[in-house]
Amino acid sequence: MDITETLAPKSDQLDAVDLLGGPRTFTITGVKAGNEEQPVQISLAEFPRVWRPGKSMRRVLAAAWGTDAKAWVGRRVTLYCDNSVKFGGEEVGGTRISHLSNISKALSVPLLVTRGKSAMFKVQPLKEESTPTEADVIACSDRDALTAMWRAHTDLRPAIEARVAELDAQAKSAATTEADTLPVGGEDRG
Repeated sequence: MDITETLAPKSDQLDAVDLLGGPRTFTITGVKAGNEEQPVQISLAEFPRVWRPGKSMRRVLAAAWGTDAKAWVGRRVTLYCDNSVKFGGEEVGGTRISHLSNISKALSVPLLVTRGKSAMFKVQPLKEESTPTEADVIACSDRDALTAMWRAHTDLRPAIEARVAELDAQAKSAATTEADTLPVGGEDRG
């Protein structure tokens, strides 16, 4: 049983704790204005809640893709939990960008670390994998791969769930067939 869904915080946004299992790559589906404290809300295809990047990560996005957020739609971003992010002088962790699509080489962006002190923040280009198709789902018998596809590609979930049901039925049928070939008493006396 995968408990990922049970770990989600009761929040209306993507939080650093959502990335404790490792980096995740998302497709941006929309960008709209937020409130004064969190002025940018980014909708993600592969996640049910918005991402509200902090000022540093907004600066990275602007340096990589420009300041017209409408152009960001359809682009991809890999996010991770950086435990060293400080707030109020305490390490509380935060969401950081590791990779971006639509950049041809690594990008270094100067960011403020503390008052008067800056450091270079480096982002790598995102090497895109091909998106799986329903044919890929039907051909797959690896449950871990199907689980990963299910998480990353919500549009393929019905096909993935059907494939898992098919694999379960095959396993049940194989177990029934094996049980039918055993001698009476349930043990092989050969």
